[in-house]
Order: sequence, then structure tokens, then C-alpha cells
Amino acid sequence: MSKRTLPYGAWPSPIDAGAVARHDGIPNWPTALGDEVWWTEPRPHEQGRVTLCRSRLDLPSVRAETVLPAPWNVRSRVHEYGGRPYVLARGGAGSGPVVVFSEYSDQRLYRFEPGPAPGPDGREPAEPPAAAPLTPQPPVRSAIRYVEPIIPPGGTEVWCVRETHLGPDPTDVRRDIVAVPLDGSAAEDPSAVRVIVAGGHFLACPRVSPSGDRLSWISWDHPDMPWDATRLHVCEVSADGRAGEARTVAGGPHEAVVQAEWGADDTLYCLTDPDGWWNPYQVSLSPEGRAERGPVNLARREEEFGGPLWQLGSSWLRPLRDGRIAVVHGRATTALGLLSPDSGTITDVATPHTEWFGKLTSGGAADAWVIGVAAADALPAEVVAVSTVTGEWRSLTRPRSQDRPEDPFADFLPRPQARVFTGEDGREVHANVYQPRHPQAAGPQGELPPFVIFVHGGPTSRSPMVHDLEVSYFTSRGIGVAEVNYGGSTGHGRAYRERLRESWGVVDVEDCVSVARALADQGVADPRRLAIRGGSAGGWTTAAALTFTDVFRCGTIQYPILDLAGWRTGETHDFESRYLESLVGPWPAARERYEERSPVNHAERITAPFVLLQGLEDEICPPVQSERFLERIAGRGVPHAYLTFEGEQHGFRKEETIVAALHAELSLYAQVFGFEADVPHVELRP
Repeated sequence: MSKRTLPYGAWPSPIDAGAVARHDGIPNWPTALGDEVWWTEPRPHEQGRVTLCRSRLDLPSVRAETVLPAPWNVRSRVHEYGGRPYVLARGGAGSGPVVVFSEYSDQRLYRFEPGPAPGPDGREPAEPPAAAPLTPQPPVRSAIRYVEPIIPPGGTEVWCVRETHLGPDPTDVRRDIVAVPLDGSAAEDPSAVRVIVAGGHFLACPRVSPSGDRLSWISWDHPDMPWDATRLHVCEVSADGRAGEARTVAGGPHEAVVQAEWGADDTLYCLTDPDGWWNPYQVSLSPEGRAERGPVNLARREEEFGGPLWQLGSSWLRPLRDGRIAVVHGRATTALGLLSPDSGTITDVATPHTEWFGKLTSGGAADAWVIGVAAADALPAEVVAVSTVTGEWRSLTRPRSQDRPEDPFADFLPRPQARVFTGEDGREVHANVYQPRHPQAAGPQGELPPFVIFVHGGPTSRSPMVHDLEVSYFTSRGIGVAEVNYGGSTGHGRAYRERLRESWGVVDVEDCVSVARALADQGVADPRRLAIRGGSAGGWTTAAALTFTDVFRCGTIQYPILDLAGWRTGETHDFESRYLESLVGPWPAARERYEERSPVNHAERITAPFVLLQGLEDEICPPVQSERFLERIAGRGVPHAYLTFEGEQHGFRKEETIVAALHAELSLYAQVFGFEADVPHVELRP
């Protein structure tokens, strides 16, 4: 079939903003109890709430069931980014599991008993009782928060990390590991909540040994972030649940333990990076709970088996009952492998997925299944179960069947390329490049397409090369996309990650500029139609690129950091309040650097049109940053639009917000690059 010649950017596409919004977010936090597998699932069309779903390993034909009805919202606010917000416990005879979860609206823990899952006949279970609170109402709404719950042996309590906000300042915070009775007695009696580990500034990954005699956890302190330096601790636990003396068994300065799991009562497996790569290590403990020798690397490879702890509860490693360890590993892409601790050999499972996220669990009889969240460039993220016996796999969120409809967007999805570009000083810069693709449209002969540089947040993070309708929204219209994993990104070892030390606003901007210029020089992108966009830390890089370079004709800035000094001195939350010590420099000694690099202080340099998108309930990058920036822009003749969204926090979750944001972004590109767009016009005012 011959293709129609149409202007780049104006290709008709079935991937509209509504389709992007409906598919926004991925299933998350899979947890298994026997043959039942549960996970969280975002619902943009239900005001962005997160619900719980479940399926069964022993009944492949059973469709996934939504467990928790609206308006329940399963989401923790610990560190504002949250983490694993629920845990499963065994119910009584003949009943289904009990789920304990953190409710977003008040951050209390609730107990919910949904009853048995539907059988193969599809019959719905009886109406479950309402969820009941397990923790007391805090004196200030949402001032006490819980995350990463576990059920210790005995099954009468839930142990978790608790975050208590003590005063008006963002850093007035205390964190403990606590025990909450499952009988609900603490809902009215706060003294029933028992503190196990007290007063660590940051705590993560509480885990109990198989016998219940030992507790392990990870801690770190300001100014370190959890990818800079953490410590792995172990203590004895008495019969009445009291913790003994804590001993540090791994980690320390310039080493970040990001996960630890018990294999046996005297064996811990952890992910740490003393050699510059997050590899799996074994810690052998003496009867007194001390490390008998230094952690032993089980699979020394220059690739990552772990990642940054932006959310508590991430799991890249899962010990199995047969002695093997399920691991996620890789660099530009990741695989699921089964590691033999004795030999160090890793056997990767054979599935079409090219990205496995750090969300592993196991289930079924004798851990017969490894369960995780995986995706590929043509496969949306799904909860996948892989047999540890046969190697077969199946999706629990989108089960395959003969009558399953084809992906309606399959022919419009771009074909990504993992590229390595040459940046400043000859350094490598990694990026995912998505050229425009449409089955029935092509651009004019001799014309190059516009390109948008996507800048991920973090900045200690990465853009995986996966099915992403937000990317396809642009490529299917004739606009290319390049996701830049600039210096400072994860996935390529500590040295690559630390290129950004004291260089934020420099290295990230240079790397994005290098990729954009290379695409233009190689005849892939039109050098006169380059744009840049990003949110959070990506919003910072976008604003800095528009301020300090002349490469990009326009930009989309989402919930950004714009004033480093303001952000460092109280305009963000506790978790990241000292992040800039490594990214920019020590405060206040490096104050001049903070001010020099902040776009808010150099409004006169900005000439490119932009749209600025901001959630009004954002505690991480609050609206005051955007408002201050706009005050400095006013009267300078720069065409721009400012869109704010009630009820949105850091990142957009509601369907109507996602739609409005994409419409505004495409309208910006249409006006600047000169094509007609099938979206409402957004007025750019000077």
C-alpha cells in the first residue's frame, strides 16, 4: 500500500490523548500467597486512584479480579514517593487472604478481607465487609504514614516502616520500624503500636528470618541518598518481639545496599556495589548475628542487578526454596535470570520481554513460579508468572487466548534503537531513539522530522526502552523522540551515575544537547525543529536547556525544580532535602553555584516558547517554584502557557489531567514547528 505524503506532526493517529491516559501507569507490587497473586493497578479514569487486583496461578482461565472498590486508594506517602503499600496475611479456614494496606487519603493502615477469589465458573464472591482501620487517626491528617509491610512468623502483627511528621518543617520527621496488631486494637489505642527499631533517619527493607529470630533492615542518613551510601543491619528478635543490639553486616561509605533477603537463618542475600556495580552478595552470619566474613559476590558482572530506591519495597532479587535466586539484571535492557549461588551461573528465562522491573516475588507450591512486572517495546507492562520448573510463562494481567483482540495500535508503535552517542569530552551518552512510524503516512521528500528530547526525572533514574503510548502519541504523528539516559542515570554502574556529582544542570544539559545535535548531524532530525521536555528533575533539565543553550526551539516543562537555593532551603520534602549536596555542592558553601545554575535567576536568557504544567498539591516540586519563575518571565515577550491542575501531586494521575497536558504539549509543537494538530489550541501569551 502506498503511503500518503503529509506534513510531519500532522499524521492522523488513532493514539489520541485519551488512549494514552487510559493506559497510563503500570501494574505494580505483585505479591503471592499460595496460588493467589495480587498487584496494584492505577485507574486514571477513577480520579487516579490505585486499586488492588488478583488472579490465580492454578486456574489460568480465571480473569483478573478487581478486589478493592472505589474510593479506596492503595498508596503510601512515605518519602512522598511511597513504595509497596500492602501485604497479604492468611485468613481463617475457608476464607481468602487478609490484606493490610495503606490508604492514600489518611495514610492509615486498613485490614480488608475480600473472601475467596472467584473460581473457574466466574462466580463473584459474596459482598466483603468494609475495610477496618488498624492504626490510630493521627492528630494531623496523613501525618503518620506506613510502607513496606511484612507479616512476621506468628501472623498476629504486621511490621513496617512508619514515618511520623512532627512539625511544620518538611524535615521534622521521625522514622521507625513498628509492629501493628492485626486485631485492630491499635486503631483506638496508639500505645498498642510497638516500636521495634527506633529513630533511624531513613529506614527500608525490614525482613524477618525464616524462624523469626532475626530482623534485617537498611538505613542511611543525610546528606546521602540511598544510591550513595547505606548500611545493612541485623539484630536478634526475642520471643516477645523485642529487638536486640543492631550489627552492621554490609554497606558503608561509598557503598549502597539497596535490597536484602533471607535465604536461611544464617544467610542473607543482598544487592550492593562496593566494586561499582549492584551485584548479588551473600552474607553469612555467626550464631551471634555477626558477619563471619565480608559479603561474597555471587555473580561478578559489569551490569546492574539493582536500582535506585525511589520507592521502598523494590525487589530485584528473590531467593527460592530450591536454593536458586531469581534476579533482574542488565544494562540498556534487563532480563530475568535464575542464579545458582554455588556456581555463580545465571540462566535467563525465555520470554519476549526486554525489561523486567524490580518487582519480583514468588508463589505456588514450593516457589514453582517467579512473578514480576515486565514489558517490551511491543508489549505493555504486565504481571508475568514464569515456571521455575518448565520455563513456561503467562501474563496474569492480560492472559493470552485465541479470542484476544490484536493490539489496535501495533502498526503505529515505533521501533526503538538503543544508541550510544559521543558527548562532551568524548564521553558516552546512552539514549533510546524512536523515529516516526505510521503504516499509511510519510513525510515530504527531502524533509526531516521534528524531534523531541525526552528527559527522565530523578535525575538518578533511567528511561527503559518499552511500550509507551506517550512516546507513540508523538511518533505516530510524525514527531521523533529520543529518551536520553544522560550522565547521572542508572543502569550503567556507579561511575556513570556519579558523573552528575556537583554537575547537575551542566552534564545533563550537555548530554541532551549532544544527542539532539548528533541526530541532526546524522540526518535523522530537523535541526530547526528540536524540542525538549521533562518532568520533575527532567523539568529542571528542560528549563536549564532552554535558559543556557540555543539548540531547542521550544520546551514542555512539567512540575519542575527551577530555583535550587529555594528548593534546598525548605521548598521540598525531607527525603530529597539534601539531595543537592551531591548534585550541586555543599550548602551554603556552594551557594553561588546554586544561584548561577537556576533558570529562575536568568529569565532574560529565555527566548524559546514553552508550556509549564504544574500540580497544585505537589509537595516535592511545589507550585511556588513555577510561580516565581513566571514572575521573572513576565513582560519579556516569551510566548508561554501555564496550566495548573487541582488535586494532582508530583506526576499526573487523573485521566483529564493527562489529556490536557498532552494536548497543550502537542499544540505548542504545532504552533512552533508549523503544522496542524488535531488538539485544542493552547494560547501562548508573552
